[in-house]
Amino acid sequence: MSTDRVLAPAYQDLADRLREQILAGELQPGDRLPVEPELCAIYGVSRSTVREALRVLSSERLLVTRRGVAGGSFVVHPEPEHISSYLRSSLALFTDSGSVANLLEVRGLLEVPAAGLAAARRTPEQLDALRRTLFDPGRLSGEHTYAANRQFHKALLEAAGNPLLDAVAAPVFGVLEGRFARNEADDGFWDRVDKDHREIYACVEAGDSRGAERAQSEHLEHLRATYSRIDRERRGEPGEPTSQN
Repeated sequence: MSTDRVLAPAYQDLADRLREQILAGELQPGDRLPVEPELCAIYGVSRSTVREALRVLSSERLLVTRRGVAGGSFVVHPEPEHISSYLRSSLALFTDSGSVANLLEVRGLLEVPAAGLAAARRTPEQLDALRRTLFDPGRLSGEHTYAANRQFHKALLEAAGNPLLDAVAAPVFGVLEGRFARNEADDGFWDRVDKDHREIYACVEAGDSRGAERAQSEHLEHLRATYSRIDRERRGEPGEPTSQN
């Protein structure tokens, strides 16, 4: 049996080299890459290899291609929503081999400090936006309930005042909601969520960073039992044994 290492396709190798230059800052947002013939000469590859490599980087939203006389391939100016979308797609695939516990742990590492930052940094407009996401579970159902829940967490992250935090935390929340929370929730689940949200909001309104962090941590802990049950059901695993009298 041959022990030779399997080489990556030429286009993948070129995409990796260009990506490294972008991530290292050697190619800045807005920079135009050399035209295809120049790239072929620089890296010693064919035009088809160059085109495929550029397609890979475009799919990762690292490059954008424009047509016309002033066209070409340009390094993109990163937008939080682009980062968030890419991370969510990657996380959704990765969690096939993971668990809800891992996702909740990451949410805690990101969203608990974010709640504290929101209490310290929120503007009057952000506080009002957060207040308007509060909802009465008895008056909403189905997708409307999920949408209201999603808007609360988005508004809380935005109030933290760090766009990168929002871009990184939102995908984790999105995967949990999309993969686990679409199943039937426990009785009283949304009432508990509503109560938690109001406690978090009260701390943010009062500028109580420690209280906001504590309330957010408790909120995630309350979610754990329901999300863990949904995770087990999705995997076809038996539920936790009940105690015997």
